[in-house]
Amino acid sequence: MSTLTDQEYQQVVQALGRKPNEVELGIFSVMWSEHCCYKSSKIYLKQFPTKSSRVLQGPGENAGIIDIGDGYAIAFKMESHNHPSFIEPYQGAATGVGGILRDIFTMGARPIASLNSLRFGAMNHPRTPYLLRGVVAGIGGYGNCMGIPTVGGETTFDECYNGNILVNAFTLGVLKKDKIFRGIAKGVGNPVILVGSKTGRDGIHGATMASDVFDKESESKRPTVQVGDPFTEKKLMEACLEAFELEGAIVGIQDMGAAGFTCSSFEMSAKGGVGMELMLDKIPLRETGMTPYEIMLSESQERMLLIAQKGREEDLRKIFEKWELEFAIVGEVIAEKRVKGYFHGELAFDLPVEPVTDAAPVYERPVEVPGTRFQVPSTSNLESRTSDNYNDILLKLLSSPNLCSKEWVWRQYDKTVGTNTLLASGADAAVVRIKENGKAIAMSVDGKAKDCYLNPYLGAVETVAEAARNLVCVGAKPVGVSDCLNFGNPENPEIMWEFKEVCRGLTDACKKFETPIVGGNVSFYNETEGKNIYPTPIVAMVGLLEKGVTPMTPWWKQNGDIIYLIGENNDQPFDFEQELAVQGLCLEAFQKGLLQSAHDVSEGGLAVTLAECCFGKNSLGATVDVNDGLAPEAILFGEAPSRIVVSLKPENEKEFVALVKNGVTSPTLIGKVGGNKLKINDWVDESIDKLWKGWVTALG
Repeated sequence: MSTLTDQEYQQVVQALGRKPNEVELGIFSVMWSEHCCYKSSKIYLKQFPTKSSRVLQGPGENAGIIDIGDGYAIAFKMESHNHPSFIEPYQGAATGVGGILRDIFTMGARPIASLNSLRFGAMNHPRTPYLLRGVVAGIGGYGNCMGIPTVGGETTFDECYNGNILVNAFTLGVLKKDKIFRGIAKGVGNPVILVGSKTGRDGIHGATMASDVFDKESESKRPTVQVGDPFTEKKLMEACLEAFELEGAIVGIQDMGAAGFTCSSFEMSAKGGVGMELMLDKIPLRETGMTPYEIMLSESQERMLLIAQKGREEDLRKIFEKWELEFAIVGEVIAEKRVKGYFHGELAFDLPVEPVTDAAPVYERPVEVPGTRFQVPSTSNLESRTSDNYNDILLKLLSSPNLCSKEWVWRQYDKTVGTNTLLASGADAAVVRIKENGKAIAMSVDGKAKDCYLNPYLGAVETVAEAARNLVCVGAKPVGVSDCLNFGNPENPEIMWEFKEVCRGLTDACKKFETPIVGGNVSFYNETEGKNIYPTPIVAMVGLLEKGVTPMTPWWKQNGDIIYLIGENNDQPFDFEQELAVQGLCLEAFQKGLLQSAHDVSEGGLAVTLAECCFGKNSLGATVDVNDGLAPEAILFGEAPSRIVVSLKPENEKEFVALVKNGVTSPTLIGKVGGNKLKINDWVDESIDKLWKGWVTALG
């Protein structure tokens, strides 16, 4: 199954000076697929900011790494498993989790927390309940068995995902900054070793399936979905982390994910400027009669390829066999920059490294600005409704699929295993402690697909801003980003315009927020029968809390606290300086101990934010009075950016207000905590119990 175009095939022939055999054609096909070589996106990804004083490893490795001080670092990455999860939701989602976990521990880091970003079709679509149940069960099943807590994420629904759901998985781990391992082959004569599971036929052509559009025959691609075994991966993780403690034994190590043995062997060779001789018949197989083609392209899970220091093979073997894992010496590093594969003494393939990897095609595809899309009306021109409707509108929003409580989802995940979790699902961001140095890491995933559809540049900017705002609301300083860029067919010029504009927005925003993009993933071809998804860039941002700091939560704490709005209710365009000022004020006030709570204003607007602040364990109400000249709908439900609702004790008010710097919009006193109702002007007057029941029971 070749995905090469006629032109690409001719490039292969020219590079080799001959026609490739079947195995070689398969190798080029997967390595030159969109999923592996990023041929449509590379020219735009190069503009991303990737460096800072904290960055120890940027894009190009299995995960990015950020220095958190005291000799420790965090490794983190987000990737997609969209097409496999649509075809086989349980295994697709489970192996997506397994793959991102391997990306983290192959760097030498112990995974300590996972997040996810899920996009499903409309709730009334007949396939949505099946996909939702399967994906959530797959994520929970794999992560729970591994003992890695799933501490947060997002789940939304829209008809644009009816034929292409999105499953984006994120994991973060902790490591010593002087113990980083990379996917590189070095040292002529060093052994090439495969560890973990045996190799089967599952996952063959997984990478090429991920680089193609869907149609009515998509169900027939079920055999290309990998099958996961979290118990084997748990053993593999522990064995790898133990092996990393053997000083000098491991030269390089790479997860065998997309394109399996092919990708790991060629990429490791390319990074080290060397080659490999491989003996394919030495690879442990779980199926009989497998051919060299199948062995090289299999994406069987729970496998690693490592380069050992010659003479240390037996030291490593003892560890992996103790954990009851396969350990097979399958080749050696050679000086010639070629990868050669032998099968029972016969040469199965012989390819130069550079044409397969670094010389993969790079396209600057045609770009076309689409026609006018639907316009959002100005909030200042909205006609006012009668006031007795607003209780019903708020309740309807709170019980809608995208704004309701996702407890049905996250209660299926173990959120506290490992005893590092300080904040999990329900807060603006998740927070986990780093036991090794007493600090804590906050994590948030955000995506604003409809905003990106309307204005890809601005939507991307606001996605980054919201991720940063979520971290600030728990008291963390943003330090880095991993992204997952989910788009339609790149051969469509309008889709490439969306992608170009989103990348421009991510670049500008991450520079402004000083959050380098240290890794990520591009998922194209999210199209079924000509219908593309909305442009859906997902931003996973991490932030740092210093030693001994307790994270902030969004819920009211006690009767009599006063409520302030930082930022403005308006219909003005996004402004970087205002956003930075709002976040800066909130973070400074938190660091000085002035705040009781903080909550980002986002989907559903101010009214939904205030209601969510009432849903803490104390179920405290609030009385709010907002007067800024806008129509009631704009004040209650407008989604203007750069706003945070905070509460504080009255005795801290004077010091809080004094923090405001010149040129920054002053925070506005809007109300007081107390009672068992949410009252907003004379528009909303509803019991917290009724609002909470509508919010918490909508998904089941």
